[in-house]
Amino acid sequence: MPRAKHIHMIGVGGSAMSPLAGMLKERGYRVTGSDAGVYPPASTFLESRGIQYATSFDPTHLTPAPDLTIVGNAISRGNVEVEEMLDRKLPYRSLPEIIEEEFLPGKLCIVVSGTHGKTTTTAMLAWLFHVAKKRPNFLVGGIAENFGQAYGLGGGEEFILEGDEYDSAYWDKAAKFFHYHPDDLIITSLEFDHADIYADFETYQLAFRRLVNLVPRRGRLIVWGDPEAGEALADATAKAFCPIIRYGFHPSNDWVAANVQSEGDTMTFQVIHKGEPYAGIRLAATGRHNVLNSLAALIVAEGRGIRRESIQEALSTFRSVKRRMDVKGEVDGVLVVDDFAHHPTAVKATLEAARLRWPGKRLWAVLEPRSNSMRRKVFQAALPQALALGDKVLLGSVHRAGQLADDQRLDPESVAAAVRQLGKDARVLPGADAIADVLAAEAHPGDLLLIMSNGSFDGLCEKLLKKLSARHTTSGVNAR
Repeated sequence: MPRAKHIHMIGVGGSAMSPLAGMLKERGYRVTGSDAGVYPPASTFLESRGIQYATSFDPTHLTPAPDLTIVGNAISRGNVEVEEMLDRKLPYRSLPEIIEEEFLPGKLCIVVSGTHGKTTTTAMLAWLFHVAKKRPNFLVGGIAENFGQAYGLGGGEEFILEGDEYDSAYWDKAAKFFHYHPDDLIITSLEFDHADIYADFETYQLAFRRLVNLVPRRGRLIVWGDPEAGEALADATAKAFCPIIRYGFHPSNDWVAANVQSEGDTMTFQVIHKGEPYAGIRLAATGRHNVLNSLAALIVAEGRGIRRESIQEALSTFRSVKRRMDVKGEVDGVLVVDDFAHHPTAVKATLEAARLRWPGKRLWAVLEPRSNSMRRKVFQAALPQALALGDKVLLGSVHRAGQLADDQRLDPESVAAAVRQLGKDARVLPGADAIADVLAAEAHPGDLLLIMSNGSFDGLCEKLLKKLSARHTTSGVNAR
């Protein structure tokens, strides 16, 4: 790509677009953007980098003409800036295209893909390479807490990327990860997701088979190898031209996590490599799913020459990603935790991890059906079993329910009824305010309120903490 002086970003408030804006600014470009409202953390990040943005779309934002326009994948035809861009034949790119052209040439590319765990695993890898003083370049689909931001341009040999299977742009409905040319590829798991993009599981699997086919024969494929990983993952990797390294809990894997123990906010386990002890690990994260994530990251780091002592130090000081078991506050003995869980398997793993981390607490599972897949019936049969791991269950209404036909839309009442058949109390409430009212009235000291959504849930965590604080103040006054 010619060295552009001014780049304008349509949809700059997106979770990946705002860090890309920071990356481009750091490269010396003048960056501007627009979006239909820009909210924290994107707004505060852009302001901290001195990036000007508008909170509405307007054709005048393209005058004078930028050298390049980047169009986010949430932007569709009919957007007034897109129509102006096309009318005037201004040059444009998608987010993955600009990453491919501007940041990846000359880099050894490490891509983390899979239905679950890729954001956390990518953040782990970035921290492993940082602790090893390898100056990593990285882009994570969330705020990596060790770095305080979602990207880094350290200038080292490697570029570590979260390989998203979601589409690239309105003109390119193929997965973003096809632009990333992996040398090392991790596939953490393979279950159906993104029902708005992929017609069925076969189509979803095909994207991963095509991704595997991009890894050069000198590269490496690191794959979850336990029986629970399923046939789909094995099939997707069956025709790889590069070595395949399998990891998991089962002793048949090349790398095995054994003697796994939960100790408060940490997990400890032994790593076995081809039958021989490799290292003892203390992981500053909870849940067996995070043991798997760390094992995949460890394999890549070890294969790139990072010493085991450095690996042990990095995993023991890893601070996860924002909105992954994120403790928002505790009032009067009631703990409020926020998590991104947006798939039945993620809900199950999150609830299991919460049980390990906070044993003995009464666990409220509070879910907003918000993601494009969770809003659909595709997960209606699987959700009750996952949610029933909680002691009490509250479901919000389907986000933007009117966008889906009745026969396609998830029915929260049916999900709640199925949870009740499994012996747990479950209710559906119309929104965040109603849920906050119920929790403020019914939560007791010692309860854990686990809020799960891939969005803000209309500020539920903040509303809840305010109501709990008001309750606590009022009860204190009454006691006097």
